[in-house]
Amino acid sequence: MTAADGKIIKPGGTIGVLGGGQLGRMLALAGRNMGYRFVTLDPTEDAPCGQVADEQIQADFDDVEAARKLAARSDVITYEFENVDAHVTNILMNESYVPQGSELLYTTQHRLREKRAIEAAGVPVAPYAEIGSAAELGEAVVRFGTPCVLKTATGGYDGKGQWVIRSLDEVEEAYETLSRAKTELVLEQFIHFDKELSVIAARSPRGEVKAFPAAENIHVHNILHQSIVPARIPAEVQQEAEQLAIRIAESLGVIGLIAVELFLTKDGQLYVNELAPRPHNSGHYTMEACRTSQFEQHVRAICNLPLGSTELLIPVVMVNLLGEHIEPLQSLIDQPGFLEAEDLGVSAKVHLYGKKEAKEKRKMGHINLLASNVQHALTWIERTSIWESK
Repeated sequence: MTAADGKIIKPGGTIGVLGGGQLGRMLALAGRNMGYRFVTLDPTEDAPCGQVADEQIQADFDDVEAARKLAARSDVITYEFENVDAHVTNILMNESYVPQGSELLYTTQHRLREKRAIEAAGVPVAPYAEIGSAAELGEAVVRFGTPCVLKTATGGYDGKGQWVIRSLDEVEEAYETLSRAKTELVLEQFIHFDKELSVIAARSPRGEVKAFPAAENIHVHNILHQSIVPARIPAEVQQEAEQLAIRIAESLGVIGLIAVELFLTKDGQLYVNELAPRPHNSGHYTMEACRTSQFEQHVRAICNLPLGSTELLIPVVMVNLLGEHIEPLQSLIDQPGFLEAEDLGVSAKVHLYGKKEAKEKRKMGHINLLASNVQHALTWIERTSIWESK
């Protein structure tokens, strides 16, 4: 062991992935290029990651014996989603090598703990309040003003587990509805943001930290639609966003990736919205547009190899493909000018995740649009019919 801290897992070793979705799939594809083997645990038969891994253990995430099998087959274990059962995490940490540990999961699985950790790193978050009753909610709504956002402290993604309160008349119903989740509730002051941004940062056990260029994100129905890089923001804001992500990665002792989602206000203030301790949808642009993809970087970090360059090689727009977009995509993918739009100088790199059923609003894939400037990529999106039904 030559690195300052943590063991080194060299190519030829086996990486265990808790979760078999698309993030695990793209992680395995990147790691296999580096010479690693993969085993994944997921309850879904022929899961996206299982299709490209050496082995899939098909079992529920709280299956203790399955977790032990994963531990026995792996030199290092990572996860592709945050909501990992704490009991299973403890078993994996005792019987295998999990460099990401459990503390970061414990923090990011709970919105209140996460916000306090961000504040402890000296990074601003939107004003918030812990809510224990409808009366407390009413008082906080008056204090913050409307609109404001009530969220469950645990669970929820893509807009689930949230209620945008637009008047005091909604307080009772909002509290009654979200309190059924049987978890703490948190009210956040609504930030009137100019742009939504995100930065993916990586940290290794060596203490090496690097951040990818900030992405400008556009959501539709609370689901990420586009990530635009370089973000259309001043250079000093770009630099500040990257430094905030690095500060959080260092303060939380991150190993692997941390995705930092931010709001940028019109007066140039940045507020952190949420964290995700894993590869992130808004980092998919790195797959072709950066010297090192977020997935290769995650493998390097958890295996304690030197981190790769995060340099952006070409402007890019990542656009998500949901279930309702697959049929329009299939009708266009073989047409001249689709994958290579020479008039715009745009190359379209299609990534599909191998999911069997194309359900509406389900993430089925994405396209990275490489171009001489992001406006050409956005024009490409506008002139196709794929996203008309979004």
